Amino acid sequence: MLIDERRQYILSLIQSEGRALVGELSRTLGISEITIRKDLDYLQSKGLIQRTHGGALRLQAGALFDPSLPQKEKQHYQEKLRIAAAAAEMVEEGQCVMIDSGTTTKAVAQALKRFSHLTVITNAVNIAVELANTSLEVILTGGTLRKSSFSMVGPLAEDVLEEMNADILFLGVDGFDPEIGVTTPNLQESRVNRAMVKAARRVVAVCDSTKFTRRSMSRIVPPSAIHCVITDRNLPASTAEALRAQNIEVVLV
Repeated sequence: MLIDERRQYILSLIQSEGRALVGELSRTLGISEITIRKDLDYLQSKGLIQRTHGGALRLQAGALFDPSLPQKEKQHYQEKLRIAAAAAEMVEEGQCVMIDSGTTTKAVAQALKRFSHLTVITNAVNIAVELANTSLEVILTGGTLRKSSFSMVGPLAEDVLEEMNADILFLGVDGFDPEIGVTTPNLQESRVNRAMVKAARRVVAVCDSTKFTRRSMSRIVPPSAIHCVITDRNLPASTAEALRAQNIEVVLV
């Protein structure tokens, strides 16, 4: 493979998967990690990717970047399944579980189908449909439909959530900065998510490790409002330490 072909392959992989790791690229292409790092540095110099410790990420379109659910569902699928399985282990029969909109949280909802007696509160239409044919009681908040995320937002959704109390909330996030907190590109979404946090005794953020490199426009809550994070093992050790220093439980899967 010529050098330009190799770099184009790496770029295409990052654009489709959202990220790439130096070690994995080295094994796949059969070349040294030093060469891979040089390729990644070159692609970053051309403004095509964002370098990170141990790999690279697809460039984001800024704090307003808000891909559709079909786009998100293709990204980090295996990580989402592992995160969802770990989330389900935190749930007990008879509890009231609140689930935010998103693709990782949809995977959590699917993992909860093995339960018989749960009440699930959600602002996501697709998650409510996912659980419609189960024995679980499902409460869907009202509100205005955001077609890009299938979520219900606005004053009606916020008012309904003020009347609710949940044992645990699984919160999907677009960005998690250990200093700033959890963020989302949409202001209305952030207000509904904030109401969810207030209504839950335990707040668990579920997100793959790439979310920790992002900072979206609207802050949902500061790090102090999060009790636990479930993410994949590619989370940098320094980020995990920063979270634990704020008394946030970090579960790596």
